[in-house]
Amino acid sequence: MTTVADPIVGNWYKDVENKLSFKVINIEAQADSIEVQYLNGDIGEYDFDSWYNSTFDFIETPEDWAAPFDELETDDLGYSDPDLHKPNFEDIDIDDYLDN
Repeated sequence: MTTVADPIVGNWYKDVENKLSFKVINIEAQADSIEVQYLNGDIGEYDFDSWYNSTFDFIETPEDWAAPFDELETDDLGYSDPDLHKPNFEDIDIDDYLDN
């Protein structure tokens, strides 16, 4: 089985033969280079011949894709809720903030 999925930056793939999941992070056609980052955080690189002679298949973004990135902030994940940090004014007692 050879890969029929074209490499696309930002898409996730799985090496069916080796059971490794990775994301394409950069493609440089002039350098014949496809740079990937594996689910464990390691960086790898393939040339186009290797890519199309491999057993790669497109997959959905894994649920635990951010696991290797310990220092990510919620905003970095792309789905933070800006309303989450707004105070609920119904629960505020003005007397708690006045100097007595």
